[in-house]
Amino acid sequence: MSRLFEGIARRALFTLDPEAAHGLSIKALKSGMVPGCSASRDPRLATTVAGLSFPNPLGMAAGYDKNAEVCCELAHLGFGFVEVGTLTPRPQTGNPKPRIFRLVKDHAVINRLGFNNEGHATAHARISGRRHEGLLGVNIGANKDTEDRAADYVAGISQFADVADYFTVNISSPNTPGLRNLQTRASLSELLGRVLAERDAKPRRIPVFLKIAPDLGDPDLDDIASECLAQNLDGIIVSNTTLSRTGLSSDPRASEAGGLSGRPVFERSTIVLAKMRQRLGPDMPLVGVGGIDSAETAAEKMRAGADLIQLYTGFIYGGPLLPGRILRGLSKICDRDKLVRLSDLRDSRTAHYAGMTIPD
Repeated sequence: MSRLFEGIARRALFTLDPEAAHGLSIKALKSGMVPGCSASRDPRLATTVAGLSFPNPLGMAAGYDKNAEVCCELAHLGFGFVEVGTLTPRPQTGNPKPRIFRLVKDHAVINRLGFNNEGHATAHARISGRRHEGLLGVNIGANKDTEDRAADYVAGISQFADVADYFTVNISSPNTPGLRNLQTRASLSELLGRVLAERDAKPRRIPVFLKIAPDLGDPDLDDIASECLAQNLDGIIVSNTTLSRTGLSSDPRASEAGGLSGRPVFERSTIVLAKMRQRLGPDMPLVGVGGIDSAETAAEKMRAGADLIQLYTGFIYGGPLLPGRILRGLSKICDRDKLVRLSDLRDSRTAHYAGMTIPD
């Protein structure tokens, strides 16, 4: 697929409602119409994180393949790992439509989906029925009307323990009322305790990551870091979408409720990432998410403290050739900087970002 054809395809998709366009992109991947990644595997990009061997550090974030329909096809595009979900025990429709809004000038998206998904059983059947390439993460959440949210996360560990390479505990979506309250230390302590107890009861030790919001203040970050260290968590994903609208151009859709993702979130999420690296020390794995749409933004997340990186909104604007372009660009950065391993970039600018103030 040429860049010209890709641009035409993107413009055609952007004439559609965002949710309809997303559904069409899933169908295109299923059909085999989308070519795989042409980038050769560069051993300098390979890395081991939380005991898992990644062919490269670039992953597809949760939210795109909510129901585990195209995880194999996404791996063929070049992603070193794919995270499916967020998945809840019972199917739920999510919030009323319309609930996704493109802010094209800003290369951003606002969504208020609300964990719409087909539930554990359907996703598990899909994953179990296919042979997968690359590493698979399963992002777990709670049903909106559940009485015991921690129990829903425990159910996710139980359901997917035979197929997941790692789990992500998502407590940071702004679109499920009260969910972000689980980031408070007392609530987080109970939640992680129950989730990790379920994980530890399984015959295979599966890494568990925690996904946090980019809207947390320093005291909140202190509490989360302390709790994650105390519970010996396997890693943290920084970050989910933001409620902030700082830095957006004038677009009437900017006032829509929901979480903002894309380029405007890069600085905010990178600052939080660096602050967490300083609090957690060098050994806790961190995954950097937010505003990645090029090899340079991917590398900058690693300089700020990330071991792995994920994107989603960048894929909406960059198209299916983006993973290959980023991987080739990361190889060129290794050439330019004479790096033995791409991971040697990590922490070279952590202090810079950690010293910055999160934008209001």
